[in-house]
Amino acid sequence: MTTTIALITGANKGIGLATARQLGGRGMTVLLGARDETRGRTAERALRADGLDVRFVPLDVTDEKSVAAAAELVEREYGRLDVLVNNAGIVRADGPGRPSGTTLATLREVYETNVFGVVAVTNALLPLLHRAPAARIVNVSSEVGSIAVMTDPQGALFELTSVPYPSSKAALNMVTAMYAKELRDTPIKVNAANPGYCATDLNHHSGFRTPEQGAEVSVQLATLPADGPSGLLWGYQMDAGGGYGVLPW
Repeated sequence: MTTTIALITGANKGIGLATARQLGGRGMTVLLGARDETRGRTAERALRADGLDVRFVPLDVTDEKSVAAAAELVEREYGRLDVLVNNAGIVRADGPGRPSGTTLATLREVYETNVFGVVAVTNALLPLLHRAPAARIVNVSSEVGSIAVMTDPQGALFELTSVPYPSSKAALNMVTAMYAKELRDTPIKVNAANPGYCATDLNHHSGFRTPEQGAEVSVQLATLPADGPSGLLWGYQMDAGGGYGVLPW
């Protein structure tokens, strides 16, 4: 099999769907991971209508049985995985979004998807990623997970105080760094992507960047050359006036 196989979680809409379209446009076979079958099938049909090689894969990143079933499907049908984009994510906050008002229930819910789900999916698929010539793992993070960015009094995000989503992305950044360290002597590259503030359901379409622009970041990290970096938070630099580059942890 010479086709590049890519699996994207949360791929039925927003940045995930845009990422699927862009990777499919590069000739990859794209596996659309989604927990909602109706939306997943709809996305599959839409991309296939455009001539892309896509397949819906039932995948709820918070369900261990669902994750295991998805890994078994990939192994049975393809035998390896070249690209994993951990895109699925949720945003929750309590009241006005202050640390003192944060509930553990909300915190747990966000971490189940944004952190624990990434580890579960990555570990389930890592044996298949090792079988690829040079696999790429992209964890879709955010600039709000950068402690340096969030604590800069002159930065655009300084007034944001919500705990669940930002802290989950900070945790995801550390998860990314640790996988990159473990895999540093392999051809696998692991990076965190910052798509920027994109207009999606996640933020009620209030973002100033499009899902397609956000997807560009994941696609660049998913297609890095052999001499590309690993273990970075990379993507849109809002406080640097735009453009792409490395963001501080």
